[in-house]
Amino acid sequence: MKHVPGEVSPDVLASVAYGDYHAPHDILGPHLVDGTLTIRVIRHLAVSVTIITESGEFEAEHEYNGVWVAAFGADKVPDYRVRATYSEQLVTTTDDPYRFLPTIGELDLYLYGEGRHEQLWRVLGSHVREYDSPLGVTRGASFAVWAPNARAIRVVGDFNHWSGKAHAMRSLGSSGVWELFIPGAEAGQGYKYEIQYQDGSWHQKADPMARRTELPPLTASVITKAEFEWDDDEWLDRRTATNPLTGPVSIYEVHLGSWRLDLDFRELAEQLVGHVTYLGFTHVEFMPVAEHPYGPSWGYQVTSYYAPTARFGTPDEFRYLVNALHKAGIGVIMDWVPAHFPKDAWALARFDGTPLYEDPDPSRGEHPDWGTLIFNYGRHEVRNFLVANALYWLEEFHIDGIRVDAVASLIYLDYSRKEGQWRPNIYGGRENLEAIAFLQETNATAYRNHPGIMMIAEESTSWPGVTAMTDGGGLGFGLKWNMGWMNDTLRYLAEEPINRRYHHGEITFSLVYAFSEQFLLPISHDEVVHGKGSLYSKMPGDDWQKRAGVRSLLAYQWAHPGKQLLFMGQEFAQISEWSESKGLDWWLTDNANHDQVMAMVADLNKVYVEHPALWSDDFSNHGFEWIDVSDGDHNTLTFLRKSADEQDWLVAIVNFAGTPHENYRVGLPFPGEWDEVLNTDDLKYGGSGVTNGIVNAEPIGWNGRAHSAALRVPPLGVVYLSPKDARKPQLP
Repeated sequence: MKHVPGEVSPDVLASVAYGDYHAPHDILGPHLVDGTLTIRVIRHLAVSVTIITESGEFEAEHEYNGVWVAAFGADKVPDYRVRATYSEQLVTTTDDPYRFLPTIGELDLYLYGEGRHEQLWRVLGSHVREYDSPLGVTRGASFAVWAPNARAIRVVGDFNHWSGKAHAMRSLGSSGVWELFIPGAEAGQGYKYEIQYQDGSWHQKADPMARRTELPPLTASVITKAEFEWDDDEWLDRRTATNPLTGPVSIYEVHLGSWRLDLDFRELAEQLVGHVTYLGFTHVEFMPVAEHPYGPSWGYQVTSYYAPTARFGTPDEFRYLVNALHKAGIGVIMDWVPAHFPKDAWALARFDGTPLYEDPDPSRGEHPDWGTLIFNYGRHEVRNFLVANALYWLEEFHIDGIRVDAVASLIYLDYSRKEGQWRPNIYGGRENLEAIAFLQETNATAYRNHPGIMMIAEESTSWPGVTAMTDGGGLGFGLKWNMGWMNDTLRYLAEEPINRRYHHGEITFSLVYAFSEQFLLPISHDEVVHGKGSLYSKMPGDDWQKRAGVRSLLAYQWAHPGKQLLFMGQEFAQISEWSESKGLDWWLTDNANHDQVMAMVADLNKVYVEHPALWSDDFSNHGFEWIDVSDGDHNTLTFLRKSADEQDWLVAIVNFAGTPHENYRVGLPFPGEWDEVLNTDDLKYGGSGVTNGIVNAEPIGWNGRAHSAALRVPPLGVVYLSPKDARKPQLP
């Protein structure tokens, strides 16, 4: 029931004074009835309070426990300020938070309730605002939070000495949203929501929509205002006009905290940009950037989905890093973790005293492996929170792609669960229908709003249609990590070369299904940590053989259909496995042997970008042909790649044997001279120098082709051949 100003019952006044009344604006602030204006304010510990208007000053009377009231004649509500005297030395004049209309509109609330607010971060959370009025400009911050089962909510922070009794929020009805504008609150100040559960207990919670946080282990949210001026219009225009899936995509995966220790976003903008530019990668992929309390989680246990981690600087400084990468011609992909969140009591878990963000069903609400909670994808507001979060990073930080972590755990109800620990969906299946719909909506909405981006799935099963269009029942991703290729390839390469002939099917099997999805080939952080060893250490043999193995793997990966990803440190064949606490072994690059591996990666990316045959037709068998798939006795693969327009051709000869093959004949698609555009065994890369230079295709039939060439094939090496004059192939 809405209270009419005037006499207010003692129990309501007590609730208002304590800050646990759900509708404080009904009592506090200005109320005009029949020509009498009543203004109630809270000023705890004040000895006198005066209401100041343009027409005069009106002394207020203390009504109850810090609640003051003034009543005077008026025909409209004037602009006013509140002067409170606490002592002779302490007198404040401030604006009244309870005289302002809600800062979130009815349409916003409706869209949010329907799960369709695509710019949710603009209305929920904290926002710096400014209002002009006859008595001067009022600056402050608005706060809005979704907590439908709370009894009351107070805002506490640096602006009120972390005492929220004078800053109770109002409930905006059935929307479950609570709102308040606080004059004097400003950017850079910390805050939390103090939420009263139905049992009457109070709990301080970080803002789910916070766009900035304190530096962990501190957990407060921070008011922020974006002031960075972007300078990447040329990049964004080009991105919008192109399809990255038909362009070159080679990704350098980075853990920001350990690429080099103790760098901030601005220092990374200088050093990382320079390194990636030298290497020639087209994109970087950041492991999760959103705030997380536990560093060794690498960012995969997120507590503030809308805030870049404070470990490396402010949100604007993260924008500076992205902008610098774009100006250097480098795209930015980030890991995103909508599959689960941690149980920290100050964050999302049981946010309003009930399972709000997490699924309330015990068989669906907790992840058995990771000790985390799983989102309630069937609830409109929760789904909206996540979909808008993906859009937020794309729009506010100009991110070029989102790699969605742990997709398999999202789409299967029985993921990591034994019989009896899960319940089928309404059709009796194991598919998580709500999570699938959420992924489809996220992908479709992201692509609609931001043409030219990439949505990438880390999905480890044979789920059909991960990269199929949503209107046909697919999940709608642009790319899927090819975990099968990664596992088979690394298992094959772990064998001694003399034994690889018995495992030839492992290295060729990926082409059986290579075009069933739009694949990205990952050598990621997960493969070089937790006892798995670095790429270097996975390779059998002595130091030379290990480095040669790394070079041959990468050249094979870059030639294989699909886009590529390589984790940091592997570009110079780091010896030790990755540790997020100690950083990369950059000292190895002072050693010529490891610096030469890095030089090979730089040349590999250069050749890759220059040859559309390697990227313009990655997802159909038109762009790939086996030359010889069956030469397991030599541990050798030969195949060709061709561009979508057939104007560029490249033949790859991959030798995973520990010995060279002299006079090794390879069928070629047409005659003439061919350039050896890359040979991983070149002396400049630390190889043994088994090279070819210019190769002439002779009219000798071989491998079912009319022309062929006899080559020197290096040990543990890869050779790329490209015709000096591109022309249509002659049929055998």
